[in-house]
Amino acid sequence: MQLTPRGLAVSELAIAVFRANGALMAAGDALTRPAGLTSARWQVLGVIDHAPATVADIARTMGLRRQSVQQTADALVADGLALLAENPRHRRAKLLEPTGEGRTALAEVERAHAEWADALAAQLQPSQIEAATAALRALTDALEPEGSR
Repeated sequence: MQLTPRGLAVSELAIAVFRANGALMAAGDALTRPAGLTSARWQVLGVIDHAPATVADIARTMGLRRQSVQQTADALVADGLALLAENPRHRRAKLLEPTGEGRTALAEVERAHAEWADALAAQLQPSQIEAATAALRALTDALEPEGSR
């Protein structure tokens, strides 16, 4: 079966999203490297900076598989950037929370990110940013199973 024009457009969108994700991950890794982090570690620290969370909760928040978040959490703990704490709501599912060193690294990355985001935004029109955000949200909503939203 051959793709319809609309199907082809969706395929081209998917390829553009994959390329953008790769570019964003590379940019994120460059931003985080001076603080001793990676994009994945930055993302997890960003989630738990607001409140301690279980690996499963972090995975749901980020739209990732629990196993990949577990690997990142284990690395953060091994490097002293996060710790596992008792969870009063669940005996076995520990809460991941940042250490002081983790918060310092996160703050360093957030400063670099603010400069980077402003420089990138200067290259785009506000309407382009808004349209891209709306399109990606609509794509995500269409792809996520009902009830996971």
